[in-house]
Amino acid sequence: MKTTIKEMIQSRILVLDGAMGTLIQSHQLEEADYRGDRFSDHPIDLQGNNDLLSLTQPDIIRSIHRRYLDAGADIIETNTFNANAVSQGDYQLEALSYELNYESAHLARHVADEVTSLNPDQPRFVCGVLGPTNKTASMSPDINRPAYRNISFDELQTTYETSAEGLIKGGADLIMIETVFDTLNAKAALAAVHTAFDRLGKCLPIMISGTITDASGRTLSGQTIEAFWISLRHGDLFSIGMNCALGAEQMRPYLKSLSGIADVAVSLHPNAGLPNELGEYDDSPEYMAQVIGEFARAGWTNLVGGCCGSTPEHIQAIAETVRKISPRKIPDRIPGTYLSGLEPVIINRESLFVNVGERTNVAGSAKFRRLIKNNQMEEALSIAREQIENGAQVFDINMDEGLLDSVQAMETFLRLVASEPDISRVPVMIDSSNWKVLETGLKNVQGKPIINSISLKEGEALFLQQARMIKRYGAAVIIMAFDEEGQADSVDRKVSICSRCYELLVHEVGFDPEDIIFDPNIFAVATGISEHNSYGLDYLEACRVLKQKYPRSLISGGVSNLSFSFRGNNP
Repeated sequence: MKTTIKEMIQSRILVLDGAMGTLIQSHQLEEADYRGDRFSDHPIDLQGNNDLLSLTQPDIIRSIHRRYLDAGADIIETNTFNANAVSQGDYQLEALSYELNYESAHLARHVADEVTSLNPDQPRFVCGVLGPTNKTASMSPDINRPAYRNISFDELQTTYETSAEGLIKGGADLIMIETVFDTLNAKAALAAVHTAFDRLGKCLPIMISGTITDASGRTLSGQTIEAFWISLRHGDLFSIGMNCALGAEQMRPYLKSLSGIADVAVSLHPNAGLPNELGEYDDSPEYMAQVIGEFARAGWTNLVGGCCGSTPEHIQAIAETVRKISPRKIPDRIPGTYLSGLEPVIINRESLFVNVGERTNVAGSAKFRRLIKNNQMEEALSIAREQIENGAQVFDINMDEGLLDSVQAMETFLRLVASEPDISRVPVMIDSSNWKVLETGLKNVQGKPIINSISLKEGEALFLQQARMIKRYGAAVIIMAFDEEGQADSVDRKVSICSRCYELLVHEVGFDPEDIIFDPNIFAVATGISEHNSYGLDYLEACRVLKQKYPRSLISGGVSNLSFSFRGNNP
């Protein structure tokens, strides 16, 4: 029976291949080589479209795969970095996306199987590559229009679904979303991959590899490596890692940090140094292998390989270096609720109350409502900024108002928030009674937010449908104590409804208990009606019972050290 990659990674460090583009460039191909016979009449130049070579020069791509396998790579990556409709649009070849991915995976599959047959004790695997595209969902390409995007989450998801299906049907063993510079792009890719899995009835291991672009230690869209991991952990990952942009030595502090927090395998395939003035890479195979060997001996990695500038010689040196080094031991996850904006927020037993700024709420702040209605967005952003300066660790955004286009208002405001690092550094709470508004919010946040809220008010089927989407997009969720019979107004009803929600979320949907926040409904008690006198005590008692039953989950309202209090300036 064939050994699986999940089995292999438990016993040794696995080796990825090196750069595809570097070896393609060594062939010094001309325009006619890229076109082949099939595209001889194509209306624009195709030179540089390396993904197209899987169709027009398959022997070259096959030989590159073979060279890396002969050098000791366990995993070869498909020639599909730009084989998506968005990137292929530069060549007017959008319609080829599925074929490029399918044929590239099929070609790599043939080579991997051929080499495996020569030594069945060392099976070789095909990694289907989903590149980042040349657009970004978290940033505007126009400095004068910070809320503008040249691509949406839905467009990215559709693009990635086509590519993923081609890779899966072509024979890939695993999928890698790589060179991630914008986490929102990666979240769209994750949603697409899981959608493709559902459609095809097949599930493969998923790798994600981000890129730290400079010495700031952040992605291009501004996230720290810790926030990057928290934002993507929901994707049921095989591994998380880094590639490109920097050489191995420059990745040292970020790899160490990632290795310490990720409870999955960690990968690293850096460039062969930083590009010199000629755009070439100077790190020798020996030097690159030495640095990666240090990382391996420190227990920081499970998969290693090379990116830009690396060659079969680099991969051979790396493979020989790590061959006898034990793989990183995957740590247990430290209990806590993990949220993120550009930076992480971790709520655990040592945390005090988590202050949620609630002034960016049209229902709770007359000033904010007036600014949003008048499209005074800069002033509206200043309210969010002020709350964070005053100590809010999360801030709530609500656009539910009858005279507003709440969906558009939520999207615009979140996109503007993304352009303000001093605001977007903290997680957001997306607040609405309208599911379409909540989903729009999820599609416009690159970090890990909180959804406020869902309930059983409209039945179990809708609750589960919404919960599954929240998990797929990657968020924590507040559960309101409503069910089909109405709002809970007693201890027994509060506990019963929250317990029912918990069981559905954890056992039906697969939520981590830490990502569940109960809101057991606190009612006004100073009404003068005797039947209402116990409301405050009922709330406190419900909180006590829920914390005993579900100690890993949080409570909204403010009675335990794992809870939320709402805070903000006067409207």
